[in-house]
Amino acid sequence: MKIILVGTAYPMRGGIAQYVALLFHELSKQNDVKVYSFKRQYPEFLFPGKTQYETGEPAIKVPDEKNIIAIDSVNPFNWILTGLKIRKENADLIIYKYWIPFFAIQYSVISFFAKVFKETKVLYICDNVIPHERRFADLLLTKIAILFVDYFLVQSKTVEKELKQFNKKNKPYVLTPHPIYNIFGDITDKKDSVKHIESKFKVEINNKKILLFFGYIRKYKGLMNIIIAMDVVRKKYPDALLLVAGEFYEDSTPYYAKIKELELEDNISIVSDFIPDEDVKYFFCSADSVILPYSSASQSGIVQIAYHFNKPIIASNIGGIGEVIVD
Repeated sequence: MKIILVGTAYPMRGGIAQYVALLFHELSKQNDVKVYSFKRQYPEFLFPGKTQYETGEPAIKVPDEKNIIAIDSVNPFNWILTGLKIRKENADLIIYKYWIPFFAIQYSVISFFAKVFKETKVLYICDNVIPHERRFADLLLTKIAILFVDYFLVQSKTVEKELKQFNKKNKPYVLTPHPIYNIFGDITDKKDSVKHIESKFKVEINNKKILLFFGYIRKYKGLMNIIIAMDVVRKKYPDALLLVAGEFYEDSTPYYAKIKELELEDNISIVSDFIPDEDVKYFFCSADSVILPYSSASQSGIVQIAYHFNKPIIASNIGGIGEVIVD
């Protein structure tokens, strides 16, 4: 089968790029697969982080000859040209990684020009159907996003429920859990992992019991709640340490102010940056538990990384997270 994957890929960074690379390698075992990825994923003024690009060597990536860096997210003429290029590939199936309505119109334009008067089918892998942080046009854009889709894959019952709100034509879909991320290396000794983090990221951990909060930081991920809770936790467990590893996608000032207000400097350490792939295992292997105090969730790649490293998880029973954690 000839398959085109559309989504984020190296040199773009992050979990979706990792997912696309993993999917590429698995599908390539039995199919002819090519990736069409972004040359501009977001305009810089819309991107809340420091950079959209990978600064180190990724744990897994799509081979250069199979990675067509083509899509400009803010250029409609580019969407038409990309659709026509994909059309020439004569693909049997186009698979999109879909997570926010920002991509709705461009994905639909690409699909229209890629499949009109052809037998090519379109599949969406939906991380979300309705985004965590909603904006006024999201519902309209979501309706546009699915116009030319033939099939859907959802990874939690939460997203399945969202899809049913929009899938009025009852297009086929399948529900399958988010895969385990096994690309970050083998389990390493906790003491060695702690030494690596202390040396490279200049944080003091010593012999404390570590709660790991991992991933980029936005309000819905609930970091402020766990900071406040640490004031209670430390009274019962004075050797507890909340280790935060992730880039702030919003103003970090209130978080640091709350830590100072509650005098939690000895019980909370923050590595406020995107964690390179080669260092991910050290954070998880240093942890005694991984914590996800989210207020909204469809599913989480963090859970799947924690499972790979055999770490217990403390999480809000919300959305798709509660579906994959056994109490």
